[in-house]
Amino acid sequence: MADLIPQRRSLPSRRLLALGLLLCAGGMGGMARADPTAGQAKAQVCVACHGPQGNSTNPAHPQLAGQNSRYLYLQLRDFKEGRRSNSDMSPMAAPLSREDMLDLADYFAAQKPLPSTYKVDAARVEAGRKKAAEVLCTMCHLGGFSGQNEIPRVAGQHYAYIVKQLEDFRARRRTNDAGNMTSVSRNLSDDDIRNLASYITNLN
Repeated sequence: MADLIPQRRSLPSRRLLALGLLLCAGGMGGMARADPTAGQAKAQVCVACHGPQGNSTNPAHPQLAGQNSRYLYLQLRDFKEGRRSNSDMSPMAAPLSREDMLDLADYFAAQKPLPSTYKVDAARVEAGRKKAAEVLCTMCHLGGFSGQNEIPRVAGQHYAYIVKQLEDFRARRRTNDAGNMTSVSRNLSDDDIRNLASYITNLN
């Protein structure tokens, strides 16, 4: 029975444990922390494509304002490390440090996204809503497609950008998502993709 009773730590043992915890806390404190103010300055080069405060007016470039910070960081890291490729973003991400990526991610996440101005077709919106329910999009993207952690916020995203990403996932041109979106999109028709994009861009 004695073997089953937890033994009290000796005083030196408790001191060593406390010292270990203190050192761990000090190490964590030394990790890079995001600075949205620094991110604002670093984001000036992003304006040409992604617009002021990350509100892109070019449908080929995604809205970044209000995007989940962790998702933004992971995408920048994937562009930098070659897991995701784009002729514009890959060279832009290449020189970024981890601190740069964290700062940029927190800055854009804190900005207010502007409502989409895309003129949607009501029938396509309704068809997209039904398809989204059928393929259980909100299990990952949550209600309102607001996203969570590494899952992006796609509500109000550019119609053309949504179409392109779904097509890229379906064709396996984009594969930096552990296969989740490839699995979802592989059975989508072109009409399904256009309907989903109409529905999602209509959400604000």
